[in-house]
Amino acid sequence: MSKQLDRSAKGVYLIAVTPFTDSGALDLASTDRMVDFCLEKGVTGLTVLGIMGEATKLTMEESRTFVKQVLARVAGRVPVVVGASAPGFAPMRELTQSVMELGAAGVMVAPPATVRTDDQIVAYFDMVNETLGPDVPWVLQDHPVSTGVQMSTGVILKILKNSPTCVMLKHEDCPGLAKLSAIRAASDRGELQRISILTGNGGGLFLPEELTRGADGAMTGFAYPEMMVDVCAAHAAGDMERAHDLFDAYLPLARYEQQAGIGLAVRKHILWQRGVIASEAVRKPGPKLSAQDVADIERLTRRQAKRLAELG
Repeated sequence: MSKQLDRSAKGVYLIAVTPFTDSGALDLASTDRMVDFCLEKGVTGLTVLGIMGEATKLTMEESRTFVKQVLARVAGRVPVVVGASAPGFAPMRELTQSVMELGAAGVMVAPPATVRTDDQIVAYFDMVNETLGPDVPWVLQDHPVSTGVQMSTGVILKILKNSPTCVMLKHEDCPGLAKLSAIRAASDRGELQRISILTGNGGGLFLPEELTRGADGAMTGFAYPEMMVDVCAAHAAGDMERAHDLFDAYLPLARYEQQAGIGLAVRKHILWQRGVIASEAVRKPGPKLSAQDVADIERLTRRQAKRLAELG
């Protein structure tokens, strides 16, 4: 069992895909290979049942089965965070209790599309605190592109002040560098206890800049998690030029993977090509790549390999 998530968390918590067979069933053998692959690439933690993990397409029983498989394979080597966002608090509580008993390090919660005003957002997360209870560390997910909910810096600061068990912000507003700087400045001034901030802007598209602004690492998905691991390591070592050079080598493919609509299919295709998962299937309803998409990916991966070889 991994230790519970806390405010000192840093590094790369990879948003994991959920592997399926060609017919759409959970693929637990590929799940094991995916966990092994992520650990071999040096990730600090894993986040499952996120938006790119197709969580909304799973039944509650499938969610528990998948989390149980991941936790068993991880065997306490790294923390595992589980997405627990739900339309209602009863399923949120049920899933949270289940995964925490299995050994999860914490859960992640995003606001529902039904909350719009600042007061509604703050009140919602007050109820999240009550629902999760005093013993479950949780991550506040700020992803307006997917949720449609805009949380201002002031609202996030208020939520954090009201939430002693919220130990991390998954920051993925875009553009969001000013928001990240403002939240860090508030904790530096002592206005609230410092929390971990991991950034989630697709595939780490702003990772070097976010690290410079005070982020503790990344919590996002990319078919090449080693990019984020190596960029974070170079930044921590003070070698900003190498951090940017590594990032630049992967940027065209990371950008391609972040296309609206087909991004997850691109990621799964590359993971399939890398031998990580047995099928590139996205559970229905979901996109499929065209022959032109596949040709684009092949060209980008060739060029990426060339740039990495030049870097040495």
